[in-house]
Amino acid sequence: MFKVRFWAIIIILLGAGLGFLVYQTEKSDSNFKFKFGLDLDGGSHLTYRADTSALKRADVAGAMDSLRKTVERRINVFGVSEPIVQVESGGLFAEAKDSDRLVVELPGITDVNQAVQMIGKTPILEFRLEGDAVAQAQLAVASTSEEVAAAMEKAYLKTGLTGSQLQKASLVFEQGSPSPIISLSFNDEGKKLFAELTKNNIGKTMAIFLDGNILSAPTIREEIPNGQAQITGQFTAEEAKQLVQDLNYGALPLPISLIETESIGATLGGHTLNSGVMALVYAMIAIFVFMIVWYRLPGLVACVALMIYVVLMLLAFKSIPVVLTASGIAGFILSIGMAVDANVLIFERIKEELRKGLSTHEAVKVGTSRAWPSIRDGNLTSLISAVILFWLSGAAVVKGFALVFGIGILFSMLSAVLISKVLLLAISSDKEHKLLTKLFNAGFGKIN
Repeated sequence: MFKVRFWAIIIILLGAGLGFLVYQTEKSDSNFKFKFGLDLDGGSHLTYRADTSALKRADVAGAMDSLRKTVERRINVFGVSEPIVQVESGGLFAEAKDSDRLVVELPGITDVNQAVQMIGKTPILEFRLEGDAVAQAQLAVASTSEEVAAAMEKAYLKTGLTGSQLQKASLVFEQGSPSPIISLSFNDEGKKLFAELTKNNIGKTMAIFLDGNILSAPTIREEIPNGQAQITGQFTAEEAKQLVQDLNYGALPLPISLIETESIGATLGGHTLNSGVMALVYAMIAIFVFMIVWYRLPGLVACVALMIYVVLMLLAFKSIPVVLTASGIAGFILSIGMAVDANVLIFERIKEELRKGLSTHEAVKVGTSRAWPSIRDGNLTSLISAVILFWLSGAAVVKGFALVFGIGILFSMLSAVLISKVLLLAISSDKEHKLLTKLFNAGFGKIN
Protein backbone atom coordinates (compact mmCIF):
# COMPACT_ATOMS: atom_id res chain seq x y z
CA MET A 1 0.00 0.00 0.00
CA PHE A 2 2.89 2.37 0.79
CA LYS A 3 4.34 1.82 -2.68
CA VAL A 4 1.05 2.70 -4.36
CA ARG A 5 0.62 5.85 -2.29
CA PHE A 6 4.21 6.84 -3.03
CA TRP A 7 3.56 6.63 -6.76
CA ALA A 8 0.27 8.49 -6.36
CA ILE A 9 2.14 11.39 -4.74
CA ILE A 10 4.75 11.27 -7.53
CA ILE A 11 2.01 11.44 -10.18
CA ILE A 12 0.36 14.44 -8.52
CA LEU A 13 3.67 16.27 -8.05
CA LEU A 14 4.71 15.47 -11.61
CA GLY A 15 1.38 16.73 -12.93
CA ALA A 16 1.75 19.95 -10.95
CA GLY A 17 5.31 20.38 -12.19
CA LEU A 18 4.32 19.87 -15.82
CA GLY A 19 1.43 22.30 -15.36
CA PHE A 20 3.84 24.91 -14.04
CA LEU A 21 6.12 24.23 -17.02
CA VAL A 22 3.25 24.79 -19.46
CA TYR A 23 2.35 28.04 -17.70
CA GLN A 24 5.89 29.36 -17.56
CA THR A 25 6.76 28.59 -21.18
CA GLU A 26 3.60 30.36 -22.32
CA LYS A 27 4.35 33.35 -20.13
CA SER A 28 7.99 33.75 -21.19
CA ASP A 29 9.46 34.71 -24.56
CA SER A 30 10.46 31.12 -25.36
CA ASN A 31 9.83 29.28 -28.63
CA PHE A 32 7.79 26.72 -26.69
CA LYS A 33 4.54 28.64 -26.89
CA PHE A 34 1.25 27.41 -28.30
CA LYS A 35 0.90 27.80 -32.05
CA PHE A 36 -2.48 29.08 -33.18
CA GLY A 37 -4.13 28.89 -36.56
CA LEU A 38 -5.40 31.87 -38.49
CA ASP A 39 -8.90 31.65 -37.03
CA LEU A 40 -7.39 32.30 -33.60
CA ASP A 41 -4.37 34.47 -34.38
CA GLY A 42 -5.37 36.42 -37.49
CA GLY A 43 -3.70 36.42 -40.87
CA SER A 44 -4.31 35.42 -44.50
CA HIS A 45 -5.51 32.11 -45.89
CA LEU A 46 -4.85 31.40 -49.58
CA THR A 47 -5.92 28.37 -51.57
CA TYR A 48 -4.30 27.64 -54.94
CA ARG A 49 -5.22 25.07 -57.55
CA ALA A 50 -2.18 23.41 -59.11
CA ASP A 51 -2.22 22.56 -62.81
CA THR A 52 -1.07 18.93 -62.95
CA SER A 53 -2.63 18.15 -66.32
CA ALA A 54 0.78 17.63 -67.93
CA LEU A 55 1.84 15.04 -65.33
CA LYS A 56 1.13 11.38 -64.93
CA ARG A 57 -1.03 10.73 -61.88
CA ALA A 58 1.78 8.74 -60.28
CA ASP A 59 4.05 11.81 -60.45
CA VAL A 60 1.56 14.28 -58.98
CA ALA A 61 2.34 13.58 -55.31
CA GLY A 62 6.06 14.25 -55.77
CA ALA A 63 5.41 17.40 -57.81
CA MET A 64 2.97 18.75 -55.22
CA ASP A 65 5.46 18.10 -52.42
CA SER A 66 8.12 19.95 -54.43
CA LEU A 67 5.66 22.81 -54.92
CA ARG A 68 4.95 22.93 -51.18
CA LYS A 69 8.65 23.08 -50.29
CA THR A 70 9.34 25.74 -52.90
CA VAL A 71 6.52 28.04 -51.77
CA GLU A 72 7.44 27.52 -48.12
CA ARG A 73 11.06 28.44 -48.84
CA ARG A 74 9.90 31.49 -50.73
CA ILE A 75 7.64 32.69 -47.89
CA ASN A 76 10.32 32.21 -45.25
CA VAL A 77 12.43 34.83 -47.00
CA PHE A 78 9.89 37.47 -45.97
CA GLY A 79 10.21 36.59 -42.29
CA VAL A 80 6.61 35.46 -41.79
CA SER A 81 6.25 33.83 -38.37
CA GLU A 82 5.21 30.16 -38.47
CA PRO A 83 3.81 29.98 -42.04
CA ILE A 84 1.80 26.88 -42.86
CA VAL A 85 2.04 25.51 -46.40
CA GLN A 86 0.34 22.20 -47.04
CA VAL A 87 -0.96 20.09 -49.89
CA GLU A 88 -4.68 19.48 -49.60
CA SER A 89 -6.73 16.94 -51.52
CA GLY A 90 -10.38 17.38 -52.26
CA GLY A 91 -11.27 14.24 -50.35
CA LEU A 92 -12.12 10.74 -51.48
CA PHE A 93 -14.95 11.73 -53.83
CA ALA A 94 -13.59 15.02 -55.17
CA GLU A 95 -13.24 15.65 -58.89
CA ALA A 96 -9.71 15.15 -60.25
CA LYS A 97 -9.42 18.74 -61.48
CA ASP A 98 -10.01 20.07 -57.98
CA SER A 99 -8.01 17.48 -56.09
CA ASP A 100 -4.56 19.11 -56.27
CA ARG A 101 -4.55 22.20 -54.12
CA LEU A 102 -2.01 24.14 -52.11
CA VAL A 103 -3.13 25.86 -48.91
CA VAL A 104 -1.00 28.73 -47.59
CA GLU A 105 -1.61 30.29 -44.17
CA LEU A 106 0.33 33.41 -43.21
CA PRO A 107 -0.14 34.45 -39.56
CA GLY A 108 0.12 38.19 -39.02
CA ILE A 109 -0.32 39.04 -42.72
CA THR A 110 -3.86 40.43 -42.82
CA ASP A 111 -3.41 42.22 -46.18
CA VAL A 112 -4.54 39.62 -48.72
CA ASN A 113 -3.02 41.54 -51.63
CA GLN A 114 0.36 41.50 -49.89
CA ALA A 115 0.04 37.77 -49.28
CA VAL A 116 -0.90 37.09 -52.91
CA GLN A 117 2.04 39.17 -54.13
CA MET A 118 4.43 37.20 -51.91
CA ILE A 119 3.39 33.93 -53.56
CA GLY A 120 2.87 35.31 -57.05
CA LYS A 121 6.36 36.78 -57.30
CA THR A 122 7.88 33.33 -57.52
CA PRO A 123 8.65 32.68 -61.22
CA ILE A 124 8.02 29.55 -63.28
CA LEU A 125 11.20 28.68 -65.18
CA GLU A 126 11.07 26.26 -68.14
CA PHE A 127 13.45 25.07 -70.86
CA ARG A 128 11.73 24.12 -74.13
CA LEU A 129 13.03 22.77 -77.44
CA GLU A 130 12.07 24.15 -80.81
CA GLY A 131 9.13 22.35 -82.33
CA ASP A 132 7.07 22.95 -85.45
CA ALA A 133 8.66 25.55 -87.79
CA VAL A 134 5.27 26.71 -89.05
CA ALA A 135 4.12 27.33 -85.49
CA GLN A 136 7.28 29.34 -84.86
CA ALA A 137 6.51 31.51 -87.85
CA GLN A 138 2.93 31.96 -86.63
CA LEU A 139 4.25 32.86 -83.19
CA ALA A 140 6.48 35.55 -84.68
CA VAL A 141 3.52 37.35 -86.29
CA ALA A 142 0.89 36.60 -83.61
CA SER A 143 -0.86 39.75 -82.43
CA THR A 144 -3.35 38.52 -79.80
CA SER A 145 -2.83 36.52 -76.63
CA GLU A 146 -5.02 33.72 -78.03
CA GLU A 147 -2.86 33.44 -81.15
CA VAL A 148 0.31 33.42 -79.05
CA ALA A 149 -1.05 30.69 -76.78
CA ALA A 150 -2.19 28.56 -79.72
CA ALA A 151 1.20 28.73 -81.46
CA MET A 152 3.34 28.48 -78.32
CA GLU A 153 2.68 24.80 -77.48
CA LYS A 154 3.62 23.61 -80.97
CA ALA A 155 6.46 26.09 -81.49
CA TYR A 156 8.34 25.05 -78.35
CA LEU A 157 7.97 21.62 -76.76
CA LYS A 158 8.32 20.96 -73.02
CA THR A 159 11.39 19.02 -72.01
CA GLY A 160 10.76 18.36 -68.33
CA LEU A 161 13.64 20.66 -67.39
CA THR A 162 12.24 23.34 -65.07
CA GLY A 163 13.13 25.50 -62.10
CA SER A 164 12.46 22.56 -59.78
CA GLN A 165 15.84 21.10 -60.84
CA LEU A 166 17.63 24.41 -60.33
CA GLN A 167 20.39 24.35 -57.74
CA LYS A 168 21.66 27.92 -57.92
CA ALA A 169 21.33 31.10 -59.95
CA SER A 170 24.04 33.76 -59.96
CA LEU A 171 24.64 37.11 -61.61
CA VAL A 172 27.58 37.44 -64.04
CA PHE A 173 28.97 40.59 -65.66
CA GLU A 174 31.08 39.88 -68.73
CA GLN A 175 33.26 42.43 -70.44
CA GLY A 176 31.70 43.58 -73.67
CA SER A 177 28.23 42.35 -72.74
CA PRO A 178 25.63 45.18 -72.82
CA SER A 179 23.58 43.64 -70.00
CA PRO A 180 24.08 41.23 -67.10
CA ILE A 181 24.04 37.47 -67.65
CA ILE A 182 22.28 35.05 -65.32
CA SER A 183 24.19 31.81 -64.78
CA LEU A 184 22.26 28.68 -63.78
CA SER A 185 23.51 25.51 -62.11
CA PHE A 186 21.31 22.42 -62.00
CA ASN A 187 21.15 19.66 -59.40
CA ASP A 188 22.08 16.06 -60.27
CA GLU A 189 18.70 15.33 -61.81
CA GLY A 190 18.73 18.55 -63.85
CA LYS A 191 22.39 18.10 -64.86
CA LYS A 192 21.69 14.65 -66.28
CA LEU A 193 18.59 15.81 -68.15
CA PHE A 194 20.33 18.93 -69.48
CA ALA A 195 23.25 16.83 -70.73
CA GLU A 196 20.89 14.48 -72.60
CA LEU A 197 18.94 17.35 -74.13
CA THR A 198 22.04 19.19 -75.38
CA LYS A 199 23.64 15.96 -76.66
CA ASN A 200 20.59 14.84 -78.67
CA ASN A 201 19.55 18.24 -80.02
CA ILE A 202 22.72 19.92 -81.29
CA GLY A 203 21.87 22.64 -83.78
CA LYS A 204 18.37 23.17 -82.37
CA THR A 205 17.06 26.08 -80.36
CA MET A 206 16.39 25.68 -76.64
CA ALA A 207 14.18 28.52 -75.48
CA ILE A 208 14.23 29.68 -71.86
CA PHE A 209 10.79 30.66 -70.60
CA LEU A 210 10.00 32.60 -67.45
CA ASP A 211 6.31 32.76 -66.50
CA GLY A 212 5.38 31.80 -70.07
CA ASN A 213 7.51 34.47 -71.72
CA ILE A 214 10.67 33.81 -73.74
CA LEU A 215 13.74 35.30 -72.11
CA SER A 216 16.24 33.97 -74.63
CA ALA A 217 16.43 31.28 -77.27
CA PRO A 218 20.05 30.16 -77.70
CA THR A 219 21.11 27.50 -80.19
CA ILE A 220 22.65 24.31 -78.80
CA ARG A 221 26.23 24.15 -80.15
CA GLU A 222 27.49 21.15 -78.24
CA GLU A 223 26.74 18.80 -75.38
CA ILE A 224 26.87 20.51 -71.98
CA PRO A 225 27.60 17.80 -69.38
CA ASN A 226 28.32 20.07 -66.40
CA GLY A 227 24.73 21.29 -65.87
CA GLN A 228 25.54 24.97 -66.54
CA ALA A 229 23.26 27.28 -68.53
CA GLN A 230 22.97 31.01 -69.11
CA ILE A 231 20.08 33.41 -69.52
CA THR A 232 20.79 36.47 -71.61
CA GLY A 233 18.44 39.32 -72.33
CA GLN A 234 17.89 43.04 -72.08
CA PHE A 235 18.08 43.17 -68.27
CA THR A 236 18.96 46.13 -66.15
CA ALA A 237 21.28 45.35 -63.24
CA GLU A 238 18.36 45.67 -60.79
CA GLU A 239 16.05 43.44 -62.86
CA ALA A 240 18.73 40.76 -63.18
CA LYS A 241 19.49 40.91 -59.45
CA GLN A 242 15.79 40.51 -58.60
CA LEU A 243 15.41 37.60 -61.03
CA VAL A 244 18.42 35.79 -59.54
CA GLN A 245 16.95 36.26 -56.08
CA ASP A 246 13.57 34.94 -57.16
CA LEU A 247 15.10 31.90 -58.84
CA ASN A 248 17.27 31.07 -55.85
CA TYR A 249 14.30 31.30 -53.50
CA GLY A 250 12.49 28.80 -55.65
CA ALA A 251 10.96 28.69 -59.07
CA LEU A 252 7.57 27.00 -58.99
CA PRO A 253 7.64 23.50 -60.47
CA LEU A 254 3.93 23.72 -61.31
CA PRO A 255 1.61 26.51 -62.50
CA ILE A 256 -0.84 27.56 -59.78
CA SER A 257 -3.97 29.70 -59.81
CA LEU A 258 -5.55 31.43 -56.85
CA ILE A 259 -9.08 30.13 -56.19
CA GLU A 260 -9.85 31.34 -52.66
CA THR A 261 -8.67 34.03 -50.25
CA GLU A 262 -9.63 34.83 -46.69
CA SER A 263 -8.34 37.46 -44.28
CA ILE A 264 -8.92 37.21 -40.53
CA GLY A 265 -8.19 40.19 -38.31
CA ALA A 266 -6.29 39.77 -35.06
CA THR A 267 -9.26 41.14 -33.08
CA LEU A 268 -11.65 38.54 -34.48
CA GLY A 269 -9.08 35.80 -33.93
CA GLY A 270 -8.54 36.89 -30.31
CA HIS A 271 -12.30 36.86 -29.67
CA THR A 272 -12.57 33.34 -31.09
CA LEU A 273 -9.67 32.16 -28.93
CA ASN A 274 -11.17 33.66 -25.78
CA SER A 275 -14.54 32.08 -26.54
CA GLY A 276 -12.90 28.68 -27.02
CA VAL A 277 -10.95 28.96 -23.76
CA MET A 278 -14.06 29.98 -21.83
CA ALA A 279 -15.98 27.06 -23.33
CA LEU A 280 -13.21 24.76 -22.12
CA VAL A 281 -13.30 26.26 -18.61
CA TYR A 282 -17.10 26.00 -18.35
CA ALA A 283 -17.00 22.41 -19.57
CA MET A 284 -14.38 21.52 -16.95
CA ILE A 285 -16.36 23.17 -14.13
CA ALA A 286 -19.58 21.41 -15.13
CA ILE A 287 -17.78 18.06 -15.30
CA PHE A 288 -16.10 18.59 -11.92
CA VAL A 289 -19.39 19.47 -10.20
CA PHE A 290 -21.18 16.45 -11.64
CA MET A 291 -18.37 13.98 -10.89
CA ILE A 292 -17.96 15.09 -7.27
CA VAL A 293 -21.71 15.23 -6.52
CA TRP A 294 -22.50 11.89 -8.13
CA TYR A 295 -19.36 9.84 -7.59
CA ARG A 296 -18.11 11.47 -4.37
CA LEU A 297 -14.53 10.48 -3.53
CA PRO A 298 -13.82 8.67 -6.83
CA GLY A 299 -15.31 11.70 -8.58
CA LEU A 300 -12.76 13.92 -6.84
CA VAL A 301 -10.02 11.53 -7.98
CA ALA A 302 -11.39 11.75 -11.53
CA CYS A 303 -11.14 15.55 -11.36
CA VAL A 304 -7.47 15.35 -10.34
CA ALA A 305 -6.78 12.80 -13.11
CA LEU A 306 -8.62 15.03 -15.57
CA MET A 307 -6.48 18.05 -14.66
CA ILE A 308 -3.35 15.95 -15.20
CA TYR A 309 -4.83 14.80 -18.52
CA VAL A 310 -5.35 18.43 -19.60
CA VAL A 311 -1.75 19.27 -18.64
CA LEU A 312 -0.43 16.33 -20.66
CA MET A 313 -2.51 17.37 -23.66
CA LEU A 314 -1.29 20.97 -23.48
CA LEU A 315 2.28 19.74 -23.21
CA ALA A 316 1.74 17.55 -26.27
CA PHE A 317 0.38 20.54 -28.20
CA LYS A 318 3.57 22.43 -27.43
CA SER A 319 5.95 19.53 -28.07
CA ILE A 320 4.68 18.07 -31.37
CA PRO A 321 3.81 20.99 -32.08
CA VAL A 322 0.08 21.15 -32.90
CA VAL A 323 -1.29 24.27 -34.58
CA LEU A 324 -4.43 24.97 -32.57
CA THR A 325 -7.56 26.12 -34.39
CA ALA A 326 -11.14 26.63 -33.27
CA SER A 327 -12.00 23.15 -34.54
CA GLY A 328 -8.97 21.76 -32.70
CA ILE A 329 -10.21 23.26 -29.42
CA ALA A 330 -13.59 21.66 -30.11
CA GLY A 331 -11.83 18.32 -30.55
CA PHE A 332 -9.97 18.93 -27.27
CA ILE A 333 -13.21 19.57 -25.37
CA LEU A 334 -14.77 16.47 -26.89
CA SER A 335 -11.76 14.38 -25.87
CA ILE A 336 -12.26 15.53 -22.26
CA GLY A 337 -15.72 14.00 -22.43
CA MET A 338 -14.13 10.76 -23.63
CA ALA A 339 -11.70 10.83 -20.69
CA VAL A 340 -14.58 11.30 -18.22
CA ASP A 341 -16.53 8.52 -19.90
CA ALA A 342 -13.70 6.08 -19.17
CA ASN A 343 -13.74 7.07 -15.50
CA VAL A 344 -17.50 6.59 -15.35
CA LEU A 345 -17.13 3.02 -16.64
CA ILE A 346 -14.52 2.30 -13.98
CA PHE A 347 -16.60 3.79 -11.14
CA GLU A 348 -19.72 1.85 -12.11
CA ARG A 349 -17.74 -1.39 -12.13
CA ILE A 350 -16.24 -0.51 -8.73
CA LYS A 351 -19.76 0.09 -7.39
CA GLU A 352 -20.82 -3.38 -8.57
CA GLU A 353 -17.84 -4.99 -6.85
CA LEU A 354 -18.54 -3.14 -3.60
CA ARG A 355 -22.09 -4.52 -3.63
CA LYS A 356 -20.57 -7.99 -3.75
CA GLY A 357 -18.92 -7.29 -0.40
CA LEU A 358 -15.36 -6.62 -1.59
CA SER A 359 -13.16 -4.10 0.16
CA THR A 360 -12.58 -0.78 -1.57
CA HIS A 361 -9.03 -1.85 -2.46
CA GLU A 362 -10.15 -5.10 -4.09
CA ALA A 363 -13.13 -3.38 -5.71
CA VAL A 364 -10.78 -0.88 -7.39
CA LYS A 365 -8.47 -3.62 -8.68
CA VAL A 366 -11.26 -5.83 -9.99
CA GLY A 367 -13.40 -2.93 -11.24
CA THR A 368 -10.64 -1.28 -13.29
CA SER A 369 -9.63 -4.65 -14.73
CA ARG A 370 -13.18 -5.48 -15.85
CA ALA A 371 -13.85 -1.98 -17.17
CA TRP A 372 -10.75 -2.04 -19.39
CA PRO A 373 -12.23 -4.05 -22.32
CA SER A 374 -15.12 -1.58 -22.65
CA ILE A 375 -12.78 1.41 -22.38
CA ARG A 376 -10.38 -0.10 -24.94
CA ASP A 377 -13.07 -0.95 -27.48
CA GLY A 378 -14.90 2.37 -27.13
CA ASN A 379 -11.74 4.41 -27.52
CA LEU A 380 -10.48 2.24 -30.37
CA THR A 381 -13.60 2.85 -32.45
CA SER A 382 -13.31 6.59 -31.80
CA LEU A 383 -9.61 6.48 -32.73
CA ILE A 384 -10.43 4.73 -36.02
CA SER A 385 -12.94 7.52 -36.79
CA ALA A 386 -10.30 10.17 -36.05
CA VAL A 387 -7.75 8.47 -38.33
CA ILE A 388 -10.27 8.19 -41.18
CA LEU A 389 -11.25 11.84 -40.78
CA PHE A 390 -7.60 12.92 -40.86
CA TRP A 391 -6.49 10.89 -43.90
CA LEU A 392 -9.56 11.08 -46.13
CA SER A 393 -10.76 14.61 -45.47
CA GLY A 394 -9.41 17.32 -47.73
CA ALA A 395 -10.36 20.21 -45.44
CA ALA A 396 -7.68 21.51 -43.08
CA VAL A 397 -10.33 22.45 -40.50
CA VAL A 398 -11.45 18.81 -40.29
CA LYS A 399 -7.86 17.55 -40.14
CA GLY A 400 -7.17 19.85 -37.18
CA PHE A 401 -10.18 18.51 -35.33
CA ALA A 402 -9.27 14.90 -36.08
CA LEU A 403 -5.63 15.32 -35.00
CA VAL A 404 -6.45 16.86 -31.62
CA PHE A 405 -9.29 14.41 -31.03
CA GLY A 406 -7.04 11.44 -31.85
CA ILE A 407 -4.28 12.62 -29.50
CA GLY A 408 -6.91 13.18 -26.82
CA ILE A 409 -8.22 9.63 -27.13
CA LEU A 410 -4.75 8.16 -26.60
CA PHE A 411 -4.09 10.33 -23.55
CA SER A 412 -7.56 9.69 -22.11
CA MET A 413 -6.88 5.95 -22.00
CA LEU A 414 -3.60 6.65 -20.22
CA SER A 415 -5.35 8.98 -17.78
CA ALA A 416 -8.24 6.64 -16.94
CA VAL A 417 -6.44 3.32 -16.78
CA LEU A 418 -3.14 4.37 -15.25
CA ILE A 419 -3.52 7.66 -13.39
CA SER A 420 -7.06 7.14 -12.06
CA LYS A 421 -6.31 3.57 -11.02
CA VAL A 422 -3.18 4.49 -9.04
CA LEU A 423 -4.94 7.38 -7.28
CA LEU A 424 -7.96 5.22 -6.43
CA LEU A 425 -5.77 2.46 -5.04
CA ALA A 426 -3.88 5.03 -2.95
CA ILE A 427 -7.04 6.21 -1.14
CA SER A 428 -8.66 2.77 -0.85
CA SER A 429 -8.32 0.26 1.97
CA ASP A 430 -8.09 -3.53 2.06
CA LYS A 431 -10.00 -3.52 5.36
CA GLU A 432 -13.68 -2.96 5.98
CA HIS A 433 -14.33 0.74 6.40
CA LYS A 434 -17.96 1.88 6.31
CA LEU A 435 -17.27 5.61 5.79
CA LEU A 436 -14.79 4.94 2.99
CA THR A 437 -17.19 2.48 1.38
CA LYS A 438 -19.96 5.07 1.53
CA LEU A 439 -17.67 7.67 -0.06
CA PHE A 440 -16.90 5.22 -2.86
CA ASN A 441 -20.59 4.67 -3.60
CA ALA A 442 -22.07 6.34 -6.67
CA GLY A 443 -25.35 8.19 -6.77
CA PHE A 444 -27.75 8.20 -3.86
CA GLY A 445 -28.32 4.47 -3.48
CA LYS A 446 -27.01 2.25 -0.69
CA ILE A 447 -24.59 -0.63 -0.80
CA ASN A 448 -26.07 -3.72 0.83
